[in-house]
Amino acid sequence: MQYRSIASRSVSAIGLGGMPMSIEGRPDEARSIETIHAALDAGVTLIDTADAYHREAAEVGHNEELIARALKNYGADTSQVLVATKGGHLRPGDGSWTQDGRPDYLKKAAKASAKRLGVEAIGLYQFHRPDPNVAYADSIGALRELLDEGVIELAGISNANIAQIDEANAILDGRLASVQNQFSPAFRSSLVELEHCAGLGIAFLPWSPLGGIKRAGEIASQHSAIEEIVRAHGVSPQQVVLGWELALVPVVIPIPGASRPQSIRDSVQAVDLVLSDEELALLSVGDPVAE
Repeated sequence: MQYRSIASRSVSAIGLGGMPMSIEGRPDEARSIETIHAALDAGVTLIDTADAYHREAAEVGHNEELIARALKNYGADTSQVLVATKGGHLRPGDGSWTQDGRPDYLKKAAKASAKRLGVEAIGLYQFHRPDPNVAYADSIGALRELLDEGVIELAGISNANIAQIDEANAILDGRLASVQNQFSPAFRSSLVELEHCAGLGIAFLPWSPLGGIKRAGEIASQHSAIEEIVRAHGVSPQQVVLGWELALVPVVIPIPGASRPQSIRDSVQAVDLVLSDEELALLSVGDPVAE
């Protein structure tokens, strides 16, 4: 199973999402580096990024370069850290997003990402978002070429439906390693893809697992049961949500974004949170799903 190809890399149950450290409202570099180091100290071995995680048009790859610097000056062995980056989704610098799924572009973007990360081969490279102007098979074909050429070690996709997951896995000859879709208590429409990945043994990496940058601090409002469970266990609402996601199926690896050391330290503690069957059931049903 391809999930094992990620798990065999000693990947932690919870990863670190790097996006908040590079877009609007980002902290200074010193705090960002401290946050990445805090994640490593806490045992995190999966860091998620993308070439589109930047603020200004001229700083494509800002987050990739930031992560590369943090790993380089960590002062300890980081060879087991899996850096997952993405390509095919662009930010022109005006706050908008565009797509480019052309095979030639994706292959060029992957090689540029490898250079920024300072690696010969990217640990996990994911097609960021389908391009409506390019056949999906053509975009995934580029991932296959990157795999075969050794530019990337593992291939994944993001923002994909079940049909796209199956198509990608077929084109990659069963080598699809991950699917990264939005999933949280407030956004559960990707539950079907999550369950599909579990059946295939493909890692599912929820993005915005705490409801997004703006909502993460108010996550208790996303479900009426969260505060009750927080009181019962004496933990943070963020730990409750991540603990629930981890308990859904073994292939789930949440990647909460963080821009402060204390945030990722708190999130990692969700690995040790044991929720009862009743608590899991309360979190899984009851409240309307926000689409």
